Amino acid sequence: MAPRNKEQEQEVLEWISAVLGEKLPPGAYEDVLKDGVVLCKLANKLVPGSVKKIQERGTNFQLMENVQRFQAAIKKYGVPEEEIFQTADLFERRNIPQVTLCLYSLGRITQKHPEYNGPTLGPKMAEKNERTFTEEQLRANEGQLNLQMGYNKGASQSGHGGFGNTRHM
Repeated sequence: MAPRNKEQEQEVLEWISAVLGEKLPPGAYEDVLKDGVVLCKLANKLVPGSVKKIQERGTNFQLMENVQRFQAAIKKYGVPEEEIFQTADLFERRNIPQVTLCLYSLGRITQKHPEYNGPTLGPKMAEKNERTFTEEQLRANEGQLNLQMGYNKGASQSGHGGFGNTRHM
């Protein structure tokens, strides 16, 4: 498990606050996000109506459903499944860095949505950079031997004698 990065956690909270346009409740990073209410509001701000029902208070099970609804909404929004945290990662504080990674991923994915023009989080997404080469340019490289092809001026391992032995010179 990766170590927690307090600066990134603070940056995520500031980003969420900026997107929502409201101050977040005071408290530790995981406590602010734990019940899923802030996360569901965030999902609804990015895609209105993406989380239909938000439980403001209730049993732990009901609050965990908030987190699950948020996860379903961001998966639909385009966050890769391998970057989405498990409910227990947040709710039981098992893997808080994964929660941060997921929210950074969400912040990155917002850049791919032209309808979103709010604050961004994390690095700018790379754009497609397709290159086209002429047949002549492609053929120009065929006559060259590079080191990836294994040519090494005649050096070989013949006579080495196998694994574990030293090389006698």
